[in-house]
Amino acid sequence: MDIQNKKVLILGGWGLVGSAIARRIMVGKPKQVILTSLLRREAEDVCKELNKEFKKKSLFVPAWGNVFVREEFKDLDRGIYLNDDKKRGELINDIVNELDEKILKSSSLYKLLDKFIPDIIIDCINTATAIAYQNIYKSYYDVMKVAHGKEKDFDKLRVASEMMICTSYVPQLIRHVQVLYNSMMKFNTKYYFKVGTSGTGGMGLNIPFTHSEEKPSRVLLSKTSVAGAQTLLLFLMARTPKGPMIKEIKPTASIAWKKITYGEIRKKGRPITLFDVDFNKPEVLKDTFASKEEKEFKKKGTMKTVYIDTGENGIFSRGEFEAITTNGQMEFVTPEEIAENIYRELIGGNTGNDVISALDSSAMEPSYRAGFLQHSAVEKIKQLEKKHNTHSVAFEMLGPPRLSKLLYEAHLIKLVYGNFEKFIKEPAGKSTKRIFDLIKNNSALRNEIVSIGVPILLPDGKKIFRGPDVKIPAMAKGEVLKLTKHNVEKWTHDCWLDLREANWKEWKKRFVTIMKDTDNNYDSSFSSRVTFHHNYWHNFNDINIGKIVGWIFINEEKGLRMKG
Repeated sequence: MDIQNKKVLILGGWGLVGSAIARRIMVGKPKQVILTSLLRREAEDVCKELNKEFKKKSLFVPAWGNVFVREEFKDLDRGIYLNDDKKRGELINDIVNELDEKILKSSSLYKLLDKFIPDIIIDCINTATAIAYQNIYKSYYDVMKVAHGKEKDFDKLRVASEMMICTSYVPQLIRHVQVLYNSMMKFNTKYYFKVGTSGTGGMGLNIPFTHSEEKPSRVLLSKTSVAGAQTLLLFLMARTPKGPMIKEIKPTASIAWKKITYGEIRKKGRPITLFDVDFNKPEVLKDTFASKEEKEFKKKGTMKTVYIDTGENGIFSRGEFEAITTNGQMEFVTPEEIAENIYRELIGGNTGNDVISALDSSAMEPSYRAGFLQHSAVEKIKQLEKKHNTHSVAFEMLGPPRLSKLLYEAHLIKLVYGNFEKFIKEPAGKSTKRIFDLIKNNSALRNEIVSIGVPILLPDGKKIFRGPDVKIPAMAKGEVLKLTKHNVEKWTHDCWLDLREANWKEWKKRFVTIMKDTDNNYDSSFSSRVTFHHNYWHNFNDINIGKIVGWIFINEEKGLRMKG
């Protein structure tokens, strides 16, 4: 991709890799480079430094805040909204509920893209760390502590349970990817490049560097799990038609370094305090041992020494750096090498390091043999249908419920009309009456439909046939819901078999469109150019419900498979 005069958004641009990428892409002459960080001062500092370095006034623009939460939370410490009942409820809503326009447009990531409309996004945020290090295991122990405590405090249990929901990894990651994809589609982003992680610096389950007494720790493996899940979600995003180009590079080594200097040693932003321990007053070990000592210790300044700053991974001593980068351990890769590979991929080069392309080329695809056998499987089902005088339409096991609804509606058309022409020619009003009469007189068919959880809305739009359970609305929405016009239209679209006249008008339009498209694509030489030709549709003398619903999913639901 030509990046000249393009807007480039670098998420995590203050970090080692982000700032290295910002420097490397300058050769491509971008129009604007937006660098983000969690903290305002970090984003402003790196932009000030780069504008000075490249003698530009405002080419590098800062943006800041947490991109995983709504706009109003982006600059708040996580503890502030987690410990506030109202804000915590809003966070849960943003994570768990079905994505809608309100949730999407309130997110800080959406607002960021709306403000800058980037052509290219390079994501250097360590998403896996950001999500996994919230530590769901601690949240679980907090819930168990309250649940099994002597005092049964419902309010404390509710808060602890809500806290655990807020730390659940998969819902957070899925929502992040949903917001990212929908925002990029909205603002026409052309390219998304992820700098991912393996979670263990390229090492296996035997990694000696861990975050607890476990080896390896569950939190560390959670980081790897989130990183892997994100890669597969990006893999699916890359297979979505009309979306941005998706790539990911996964450095499998420690990334270093930013600077080497002498100074105060800080941990989590705070200097490490030195305590004066009297040699003549050792502590006597007893029956119990407390991990934290209540007594006061004499302070003796803060720790100062030489260290190497590895950016997001923190600062290391010489001993730590040598141990972790020793041949046979994590070793390390420089941010400049990562930036070089990303730039080469951006401009159309092939580094061999794009994980999405590697997955795409190594994943097993549909086979010729399976395609050949599909025909014989369908024919065998047809033979058995004829033998047992039955129809195999839908069981509502595959989902979505809309699939069952569409299959049964197409099946009703097939039973009444048999072919395309007869259905198209008859006015929608007569079709409504004929199909309603079929439902009225064929109790077995009627019972079959409602028994799989698909209600039948009658032509007047005021009455339904239903069974004890329905697929839509789902129980997760609540046991009793308001019966509004909007809800009825949504439910009929998603699941309910719709006997109203307007629905049969829509079906007639579909049949007409299929016939027109087939005629327009007629190829007198019968080459391989056309897939859905007249023979595919049996010259419209038959109504194949599976093929028709497949056409709907491709053309109306935009569910086309890119590779096959």
